[in-house]
Amino acid sequence: MAALSTNIQYLKGVGEKRAQLYGKLGIFTIGDLLEYYPRDYIDFSHPFPIAHAPFDRPCAIRAKVSAKSPEQRIRRGLSLFKVLVTDGQSDMLITFFNAKYTVSSLKEEQVYLFYGKAAGKFGRREMASPLFFPDDPNLSFSPVYPLTEGLSSKIIAANVRQALDTAEGLDCDPLPDTLREANDLCSRKDALGNIHFPVDERALVRARRRLIFEELLYLNLALGQAKRASQKEPAALMKPVPMQGFYSLFPFSLTGAQQRAINDCLTDFCRAAPMNRLLQGDVGSGKTMVAAACAYFSAQNGYQTAMMAPTEILAFQHYQTWSRLFQNAGISVGFLSGSLTAAAKRQIKEQLAAGEIQIIVGTHALLQDSVLFQRLGLVITDEQHRFGVSQRMALTQKTPDGQFPHVLVMSATPIPRTLAFMIYGDLDLSILDEMPKGRRPVKTYLIDPPKRARAYGFIRKHLDMGEQAYIVCPLVEQGENSPEGLEAAVEEARYLAERVFSDYAVGILHGRMKSAEKEQVMADFQNGKIRLLVATTVIEVGVDVPNATVMMIQNAERFGLSQLHQLRGRVGRGRCESFCILVSRQTDSPRLRAICKTNDGFRVAEEDLRLRGPGDFFGLRQHGLPTMKLAGLLEDMTLVEQARSAAMNILRSDPALQLSEHNELKKRVEQMLTTAGA
Repeated sequence: MAALSTNIQYLKGVGEKRAQLYGKLGIFTIGDLLEYYPRDYIDFSHPFPIAHAPFDRPCAIRAKVSAKSPEQRIRRGLSLFKVLVTDGQSDMLITFFNAKYTVSSLKEEQVYLFYGKAAGKFGRREMASPLFFPDDPNLSFSPVYPLTEGLSSKIIAANVRQALDTAEGLDCDPLPDTLREANDLCSRKDALGNIHFPVDERALVRARRRLIFEELLYLNLALGQAKRASQKEPAALMKPVPMQGFYSLFPFSLTGAQQRAINDCLTDFCRAAPMNRLLQGDVGSGKTMVAAACAYFSAQNGYQTAMMAPTEILAFQHYQTWSRLFQNAGISVGFLSGSLTAAAKRQIKEQLAAGEIQIIVGTHALLQDSVLFQRLGLVITDEQHRFGVSQRMALTQKTPDGQFPHVLVMSATPIPRTLAFMIYGDLDLSILDEMPKGRRPVKTYLIDPPKRARAYGFIRKHLDMGEQAYIVCPLVEQGENSPEGLEAAVEEARYLAERVFSDYAVGILHGRMKSAEKEQVMADFQNGKIRLLVATTVIEVGVDVPNATVMMIQNAERFGLSQLHQLRGRVGRGRCESFCILVSRQTDSPRLRAICKTNDGFRVAEEDLRLRGPGDFFGLRQHGLPTMKLAGLLEDMTLVEQARSAAMNILRSDPALQLSEHNELKKRVEQMLTTAGA
């Protein structure tokens, strides 16, 4: 018997050389191997008769080997082997290539299960190089694993069987019996057995459900403990101050949702524990004004605010907005990014350390060790999904007085509420579910490429009216491996400038340009020097040009629904009616049709979730959280809520997981956090 922590090379049948191959898959111990789950299964539960084997998909056939023909040498390096099999009613000819030892293992008059794609002519079925297994009445599903060269699914399955038979500790279940019973979960040992070798479909469903629940439970416990730990730190304590001075800075009223979110934050600021709050709102819902109110409150309490944005374009835009907003309020705003000159950076850092700058807006440059604050009280990160947890926390360590700053995380990526709790479980949640007055919905249309010329005419009409437009392409420029038919921004900009819109200034913006070039292009677009901007998704986040009223997105099928919605949010920011034109050959796509029907980002996200599954939403690695092995394949969203509820119940009764029944849970949670580096 071997412990789950035993190096995999000591598992019978593995050895040193095969252990090195397993290392390429991230498998180093017996426990790692058992948690290396199949990506698919070959279904042997309903084998087809040879005569009815489908031509359009792989299938299983149970048949007896009737005869094997001698090796046929086609040319040097290529040999052909033919095997005739029968199911008693029909025959099938199987061909293998360069497979002498494989074919020699097939015994005449023995029955096997063959799996492959059938072909045929003159009424006879044929199959080329199928997988095959000795006939076994207990074999319903055979696992298919992600592979590396030198390891086959057969080899991995054999090693997994050995591990299941010999590993110690499989009877020790980390989930208490009461928790399993309350949530109708099978034991971990049964789950591991049936995730690799399910006896039937029901057993596979139960195994997956148990293991997904377990992953989600660990994650929620880890996030809950992280939240609890943050609440133990001493906060930058603030006192209530009048906010009339802030509200008088602009001539319009905030929405009810904005006011509620501001009140949430101001209440948190006056507590002993630091705020950790997610502000989630659709494109254009006014998150920046909520953040500005928080920065104002912080400044009135004598604290500094650091706001970090993921791109220099967005950071500079926030800097410009807040500089204008606070210029008559006696609040100084600074900007720091990697593209500033050394002298400019040095001056900004000196002013920050001296407390002369009350609000600093910047990029990742704010994380540098040389950036010091006199009295940091608030950290704001925009578009949190672009930052990891460790980056967020790095800013909170930059206060010299031992007090922890409050943290406000903003995201315009709509995520269904349940998933938001999963991804941001260590944060409290405020949602902006109202749009400011005057925001008009963007009309969205789906057209095929032959109608592109008419769409250019539509864009020209709006340019003639003094408005501006975007054209978004999936590629920067065409390369050798670019799929045929994909539009590239560089070629598109050149074509449009020379052939279609030669009487208008056409600009180009993409991620490979230098920061200074990008800033200049955006400045020229914002002040109207550039009328038509051809860009990649670099404009997805935060770019605000109210005069831009039309967006065309080329090859729209290449983008996720939520990304399309983010892009669409760059228009419709002014008083004029705005339009988004999706160009795609896939005009019957349910995804693309769905986004034409609604401007509600949360409904778009829910539809994206329904159509694609939550794998794209989980994306936990980019948050600094561990990658889910199975939860990204989740179909049953109620399981997310069940696991979260169970975790909260555990933490209410045993916050530090000190009870003996939670020993294994505590180990697993600590292991998860260590692995993630969160």
